[in-house]
Amino acid sequence: MKTTLFLVMDMMNDLVAEDGFSMQTYAAEVRRRGVLEHTRAAIAAARAAGALVGYVRVGFSPDYREAPESSPIFSGARKNGIFQLGTPGTEVHPAIAPQSGDFDIVKHRVSPFYATALEAILRAHRVERIVMCGVSTNGVVHSGAREAHDRDYEVVILEDCCAGVSADEHMHALACLGRFARIVESGAFDWSE
Repeated sequence: MKTTLFLVMDMMNDLVAEDGFSMQTYAAEVRRRGVLEHTRAAIAAARAAGALVGYVRVGFSPDYREAPESSPIFSGARKNGIFQLGTPGTEVHPAIAPQSGDFDIVKHRVSPFYATALEAILRAHRVERIVMCGVSTNGVVHSGAREAHDRDYEVVILEDCCAGVSADEHMHALACLGRFARIVESGAFDWSE
């Protein structure tokens, strides 16, 4: 098996839980598509095959000092009081919670690579392949897949473990990503290859 890191990205309560702010954003699509259930099964399959597992979370200090005021995305976080590190909103959804030894990668931008520990983790563990999923497909998944591709990693996206605000947003993002990554259903991916 190739040395593989499975990145579960931005699957935080602020974005995917049905009982909070996410009801205005991704939670309905996450539920409709069964994203948490598919992701839970994919994590179990990855662990069984000996793949590394990492979680990417977006988060800021309580005063949002790392958030650019000019960003349409992150100025909205400040306005709505979300993505504050140390709050339940920035914790990974309990249905897919990390285990001891998993990587926790905190980011302050859309990309999982920009100013994070991800690059060092990949090099230290001699990762050859990054399998990824997350919310949103056109945000962190799109950015992560392009950057991983440009860093010469094999990239696989588990399509049924991703969601956008709408089905159209998700499908448009995937239409672009096929040039940079292999896109598969989670149940069809062979972690041992």
